[in-house]
Amino acid sequence: MARIVLSLIAALATVSLSLPASAQFNPLSIIKGAVEAAVEDRSAEDIAKDAEIKTKITVDVIDKMGSEVISINADVYEQDVMLTGVVEKTELKSKAGKLAGGVEGVKKVINEIMVIKPVSQKKGAVEGFVDDTVIDTKINGLLLDGKGVNVTNFRWRSVQGHVFLFGRAFTSAEKSKAIGIVKGIEGIQSVTDRVKVRPKS
Repeated sequence: MARIVLSLIAALATVSLSLPASAQFNPLSIIKGAVEAAVEDRSAEDIAKDAEIKTKITVDVIDKMGSEVISINADVYEQDVMLTGVVEKTELKSKAGKLAGGVEGVKKVINEIMVIKPVSQKKGAVEGFVDDTVIDTKINGLLLDGKGVNVTNFRWRSVQGHVFLFGRAFTSAEKSKAIGIVKGIEGIQSVTDRVKVRPKS
């Protein structure tokens, strides 16, 4: 296990050092991520590739679009990318998806960015972003406690109460259980399932 963790730290550190200073990760975050990744089912190579892709998307997509967007997040699992967040125009959603798809190594882009016109006039928009943080935290805790759910292989984002699940389940039963847990959380408006099922190798 120690050898795996050390190799992951080295790989992620290499990714960080190859980027502009403004885009580099906190070294402690890299180490924390490497330790957590050691218990995932992804290979060390996939973990390193995913980390590199996520960083490139942050620099090449999110930073480039700048003030054009309200918020965009990218989650990466085995080189598949899920984009979430909020923009005011359909063209911006399409632009983000196209830019993300152009990043080297990306296999597929799942564009779940919500178009809300205009965000500034949506009642309770600010409160919604705060609530999303609470929902994300609840999802993490409940999936951790959920027997039969390997939380390390799941990713999720709440956008104004709309939750997008991503990642991998070993079985359809595991996937269904995770979705059921999330749907039971108070304040959630909807759950979109983008989880793939593939047995443990």
